[in-house]
Amino acid sequence: ENREDMLSSKTNRLTEALEEANKLFSGVSRAREAALDAQFLVLASNLGKEKASELHSEMTAFDSLVFAEDLLTFMGINRIEGEGDDSDSEDASGGFLPHNAWHKLGAEAEKYFRRAPCFHYMLGSFKSDPPVPRQRIERQKKTTRGEVKQAMPAQLKKMEESHQEATEKEVERILGLLQTHFKNDPDTPISFFDLVIDPNSFARTVENIFHVSFIIRDGFARIKLDDDKLPMIEPTKDNDKKENDHSAAAQNQVVLSLNHQEWK
Repeated sequence: ENREDMLSSKTNRLTEALEEANKLFSGVSRAREAALDAQFLVLASNLGKEKASELHSEMTAFDSLVFAEDLLTFMGINRIEGEGDDSDSEDASGGFLPHNAWHKLGAEAEKYFRRAPCFHYMLGSFKSDPPVPRQRIERQKKTTRGEVKQAMPAQLKKMEESHQEATEKEVERILGLLQTHFKNDPDTPISFFDLVIDPNSFARTVENIFHVSFIIRDGFARIKLDDDKLPMIEPTKDNDKKENDHSAAAQNQVVLSLNHQEWK
């Protein structure tokens, strides 16, 4: 009955009817009442759709002449000067628009477009100034190998020679003791451990074994096992030494393990 009145954009009859229906729906308790409410909802939806379509059609109406007129007004057109110039009334550069009209329009239109972010350096801009040269530190030139040999201290060379001479003298001393013992008592063998072990110094014991190894290597003495499988040492004779020089047994060597606890 009130269709035209509800479709009018000047009244809020449709909104009022929906609010009244919401109040009535709170008291619905029968199926017929719910059916009437659903029927009203369909009618209200159709009316709302028609009203919205009419509003939408009015909003989409675009008049190019009105838009151009508003655009010229925004750009600052001077119509008084335009009326006095009849010779070139259609030329925009003849004085109708100010000189900054298009700049004004561009500044306004720029607000409605997304712009890419400005490029910037994360660590600042590159410096155009050249880097400050570092002061060069003069280094001493490397000497050749020959010069290093000549520059070797004489004292160090003397120490090396003295160490080698001391080893030779110690080997000769131990060999002399061994030969003297067998010369005085050739029937009594000497235990290897009795010869080399120093009861008061483990380091001295290791040095003695080291020196005796040269005597064995050069064939001036030999080691054999007694009945208890313990090593015995005795000097070799000149004939035995010549035979051992040509035999393969003279080249055999062994490694002796001796720790501090065994030395005690």
